[in-house]
Amino acid sequence: MMNISVILYATLAAIYDIKSRQIPNVLVLCMIGTWILIISTVLFIDVNQAVFTLIDSGFGFILGGGIFILVYFVSHRGLGGGDVKFVAAAGLYLGLGSTVASIFLGTLLAAITGLVLILFKKITRKDKMPLAPFLLVGIVLTIFLT
Repeated sequence: MMNISVILYATLAAIYDIKSRQIPNVLVLCMIGTWILIISTVLFIDVNQAVFTLIDSGFGFILGGGIFILVYFVSHRGLGGGDVKFVAAAGLYLGLGSTVASIFLGTLLAAITGLVLILFKKITRKDKMPLAPFLLVGIVLTIFLT
């Protein structure tokens, strides 16, 4: 259930990011609310699994949000605040290891795509690209390859 939910939310984030270059706060809040409902259900079924998931999810949230907030400030807001909140919320679903892998794959794919587009003069170094579509691919690859 967690994997399906994060893929659906990541797809919505990608669509919003492509169309408006923003990821709405309401989407991130819905992601967090859905995660709370899922983890609450798991708590009633298997307390040990729920505790493990809570800890792993907490680390995913902190690491994903932490990495992106750092990049947000270091890049002088070259990365959007919606991306920061989205990756933190996705970290709840993915847990520590999958959050790291998803960020790595998504940003690597974005960097390669950006370099190719720059080489073919479709964009300049100053142009911005939506990141959520690449994060979606990173999330999907991580889920299906692990």
